Amino acid sequence: MNDILKVRFDGLELANPLMPASGPLVGDFEKLNVLREAGCGAIVTKTISTHLPVVPRPCIYGDRDYVMNSELWSEHPLSRWTDEFLPAYLKVKDRPLIVSVGYSEADMETLIPALDRFADAFEVSTHYVGTDLAKIGRTVAAIRARTVKPIYMKISPHIPDAAGFAAAIRKAGANGVVAVNSLGPTMKVDLANRRLVYGNADGYAWTSGPVIKNLALAAVRKIKLAEPSLTVIGVGGIQSADDVLEFLVSGAAAVQMLSAALLKGKDLYAKIIADLPAALARYRFSSVAGAAATTLAAPVSYEPSVPVFVPARCTKCSLCVKVCPYYAITLKDRIVIDPDKCFGCGLCISKCPTKALLPD
Repeated sequence: MNDILKVRFDGLELANPLMPASGPLVGDFEKLNVLREAGCGAIVTKTISTHLPVVPRPCIYGDRDYVMNSELWSEHPLSRWTDEFLPAYLKVKDRPLIVSVGYSEADMETLIPALDRFADAFEVSTHYVGTDLAKIGRTVAAIRARTVKPIYMKISPHIPDAAGFAAAIRKAGANGVVAVNSLGPTMKVDLANRRLVYGNADGYAWTSGPVIKNLALAAVRKIKLAEPSLTVIGVGGIQSADDVLEFLVSGAAAVQMLSAALLKGKDLYAKIIADLPAALARYRFSSVAGAAATTLAAPVSYEPSVPVFVPARCTKCSLCVKVCPYYAITLKDRIVIDPDKCFGCGLCISKCPTKALLPD
């Protein structure tokens, strides 16, 4: 075990901060074991509920930087998890197992007693519970009454008040938040055939993957700032070791990934874990724990600043001219920025492919 990658929180010890997120890659014993062998620091099950889903086909669509999914929760009954999958996993178990459950308070009365002996912690999906924080709090209380294990409530992006959600679940007895679930409802249009694809009967699905990373990062930071005592597990858009570190410095204790593995292949878990030591060194972190202890600066200026032009780097591609929303950039013999028109918005700096425009 590489000590610089170790993670500890709520009595759990992980060899590294990367876990699978709940979904199709962790839907039975074989899949759980594949990701255990891939080296994930902890294993998370697919969400188990008290009744089976009705899943449309096809149900997963992969694009360059996102996945659309209408696959829902576990297609296997609770009894198969308790009688087959989880007993088999216990025989090879060598790291924490987080059992994902959903959805209602009434479901928890059945699920938690049945699953408690297998779980090191519970993750609870609130995807279909709604936005009523009192109802979500009662769900936490129903779980806490039936287990002493850590409880992590998974927040969906449609929850309007992430800080309020965090406060409500803390008061009800939860240990932390998994942030965030997939974004939706969303839809995919097949223009040529005039139809909706990859969705439920109404044509809607949920979107996840790299496209939602910035939303997820903001949710992690907002929750951690509002409720510092809560453990935050970051999920949403991770596809590299650098992404893992971004979540850690934003307030996450550990992370989960699923969609990028659907887009790039299941060997991505082992690759990211292998890449983490070099990424830590590159950004001058002594360990994963050191990254997680970082406080991010948030410098803000309200005064416009004209970008600095570096002629030697410029290829005269004119992209900055084309995208400038203030018509402040022209290309003659070289790039010229009109300081009277420049608003200091920074778009040209972020878009320049050769870094020929820099902050002042």
